[in-house]
Amino acid sequence: MASRMKPAEGAMTLAEMKEFAGFSAATQRYVRRALDIGLEREDALERWSRDVVEAASIRAQAHMYERIPELRALMPEDSDLDSIEPFMAPLVTVSAFDLGQGRLTTFSAYRFLYERLIGAEVRPWLPSAFCSAAALPHLHPDLRRKLLQSISEAAATASGWSNRQPAFFPQWVEKVDAAALPH
Repeated sequence: MASRMKPAEGAMTLAEMKEFAGFSAATQRYVRRALDIGLEREDALERWSRDVVEAASIRAQAHMYERIPELRALMPEDSDLDSIEPFMAPLVTVSAFDLGQGRLTTFSAYRFLYERLIGAEVRPWLPSAFCSAAALPHLHPDLRRKLLQSISEAAATASGWSNRQPAFFPQWVEKVDAAALPH
């Protein structure tokens, strides 16, 4: 028997869809590509590669995303400094790669992606990982400024986080030829 979605769950899914729709086309494309790579949904190279430069970027991203299962396993259960070091170092490294691609230009886009790649449990760690990665010198100063200005005070100083898993996972959608549709 099919399970029914509760009204609150449907509203949250719709909110996630609206958030995703508010991202630029380049950000939406990057998030879908990253989810295909990180969740091993599709052959990302075949689906997303438009040229040799993008193919190289996808290969580098796939190599970097090999750390994602480790990140899920190392998720700290508390803020004990000994338990966060093995988790935060690879999280900042993967985050720095993604931010360096120039497609995740706001904290909300970064958070949207990482909640899906790693899970809701990562939410408390995202502001510090984002700020750390966004401040690294490999990024152009203008991008660093834009990224760091995109995180709200509320996101940076939140006293608690939802543990509700994301429900909307955007995927590739084939284009439909409007002329071929029946009128």
